[in-house]
Amino acid sequence: MILEMIQKNILKYIMSDKIVLNVILICLNMAMIVSGRAQTLNKLWYREPAHEWVEALPIGNGRLGAVVFGDPDSENIQLNEYTLWAGGPNNNVNPEARQVLGRIRQLIFSGQYLAAQKLVNEKAGPRGNSGMPYQSAGNLLIRFSHHGAPTDYYRELNLEDAVVMDTFRIGTTNFHETVFSSFPDQVIIVHLTASRPRSITCTLLLKSLLRHTVKTAGGTLELDGISGDHEGQKGRVKYTTLIKPILSGGKLQADDSSLHIQSADSVTIYVSIATSFKNYHDVSADNIFRAGNYLHKALRKSYKSALRDQEITFKKYFDRVSLDLGITDSIHNPTNIRIAEFHNDNDPQLAALYFQFGRYLLISCSRPGGQPATLQGIWNNMIDPPWDSKYTVNINTEMNYWPADKTNLSETIDPLMQMVKDLSVTGQQSARERYGARGWVLHHNTDLWRITGVVDGGYYLWPEGGTWLCENLWEHYLYTGDKTFLRQLYPVLKGACEFFVDELQVEPTHQWLVVCPTMSPEHSYTDKDGVSIDITDGATMDNQLVFDLFSHTMQAEKILGVDKLFSDTLSMKRDSLPPMQIGRYGQLQEWLQDWDKPDDHHRHVSHLYGLFPSNQISPYRTSALFEAARNSLIYRGDVSTGWSMAWKINLWAHLLDGNHAYRL
Repeated sequence: MILEMIQKNILKYIMSDKIVLNVILICLNMAMIVSGRAQTLNKLWYREPAHEWVEALPIGNGRLGAVVFGDPDSENIQLNEYTLWAGGPNNNVNPEARQVLGRIRQLIFSGQYLAAQKLVNEKAGPRGNSGMPYQSAGNLLIRFSHHGAPTDYYRELNLEDAVVMDTFRIGTTNFHETVFSSFPDQVIIVHLTASRPRSITCTLLLKSLLRHTVKTAGGTLELDGISGDHEGQKGRVKYTTLIKPILSGGKLQADDSSLHIQSADSVTIYVSIATSFKNYHDVSADNIFRAGNYLHKALRKSYKSALRDQEITFKKYFDRVSLDLGITDSIHNPTNIRIAEFHNDNDPQLAALYFQFGRYLLISCSRPGGQPATLQGIWNNMIDPPWDSKYTVNINTEMNYWPADKTNLSETIDPLMQMVKDLSVTGQQSARERYGARGWVLHHNTDLWRITGVVDGGYYLWPEGGTWLCENLWEHYLYTGDKTFLRQLYPVLKGACEFFVDELQVEPTHQWLVVCPTMSPEHSYTDKDGVSIDITDGATMDNQLVFDLFSHTMQAEKILGVDKLFSDTLSMKRDSLPPMQIGRYGQLQEWLQDWDKPDDHHRHVSHLYGLFPSNQISPYRTSALFEAARNSLIYRGDVSTGWSMAWKINLWAHLLDGNHAYRL
């Protein structure tokens, strides 16, 4: 499953049926309205407006996101700019943790896990903050003055060109709205037309949940604001939103905080948003100038030219892959109906649509030179969204990018690469001050400011976030064979390895080299007294990740011929890592000790990383481990949260059981 976290938060129906939406052949009575646009199955369509945010339709150009409700009476277009985050430059390293690190290890190696966890929670947890939330830029509201109730309502999102369209009729007048987020012009464009002249009368307003002011000047609506405070960090990202309507016919008037359009034939509304963010340690850019510059350039181009350029640019990515699984009569139903009936109907095209929707979202929220996809891509309507809508790197960020190369969207990896390069710098502070180690380290979350410390609590002491991200980037190299990319990646890989070369510890029972302290992501085991504990040493996923990191860095060194001595060091260390073990229930052990329970249905299946996305477990090379992985997945069960089931689908596929994967 691709971009499951984003999909789950964008569309309400995915939450219940976990299948993404589709589209349909346009109904006959709408054919004339959309006759200028190519017919396609790659779209989502509905017979009513969105009633809540998760039903609205997402568009994005990598930098600017919008969610379009399609309300014929009071349109609501929720806005995002990908660098509008709470707080400002900071890192959340806790240097005091180093003072108790040795004692924590002693307690773990002597089997005093509860005492170790208490010490971790008291002294080695987060310091200052647990990361900043991604925040909404506000809402463009278009309040129409219609006379009569709308009929024949229809709205769609065309995945092939990333254009949202809605139509309806009032009396004998047909109204049409088109919305897209232009990559070439770096603005959002809303185009309103009607079949009769002088039919468009509306008021434009800007709203925001952040501190802001609104004014009008020269026929432009302007909102200036600043990002929110969070966990002791003052909001320091300034932002500006400009709304500029261009009328054909009619009259434009303004008051202090809104624009009024009277009796226009058509209206094109340009939305420009910019922030003061330069990079993770500099927020000194001129947001007002930036927003004005984007708007000024966009206004040089006609609406038709802007739409044409948008379609050409988006199709350059989208059209690289097609998927035909066949069609049935279900395609004639609105998307929400198809989802609701999927388990009872034969609708293979819905699965193909789900696949393409995942590609659509990744194209829309991750473009070269920008920020990577957050938990919700670039779409967020809150100030304090779930999990801060940041980067959770113990599965979710990595999962967002699993389909990138596989579905011929290699360019979308660039923002991830740039973030990891940043983290390889900020992570040096965590490695040095928290552990006394070389290289760099990242725990299980980061944000726009590239924090690398522990977040939420000491129980999240998992130093493998950077390691897993490196594996995404290594896979990108395997797909592309791009040695220029590999040369840029190698220092990142080496720095990640240096940390573990310094930090791997000899565990006393087998003399294996293990990560200590650590945990199996977000999971706990039960000690002999029935107490739930997180902290451990040598969790299976850690061993698998370090094995891959060392192996792939050695391969990179061999390809580039740059660092044979270091590669030899990695080889010796790798040979001392713990092997994967099979427990008393025939399961692949999640921990170094056999603590697994057959009735454990936890959402994370971290120890199965070795099966997928890694390939350390194979039916041909490691058949016993392959069966143990199958047993672990059976014990975990199918039903879980959306992203977990998405991972399980991939795992069942790699267990060569496509039918089980399909049932999920």
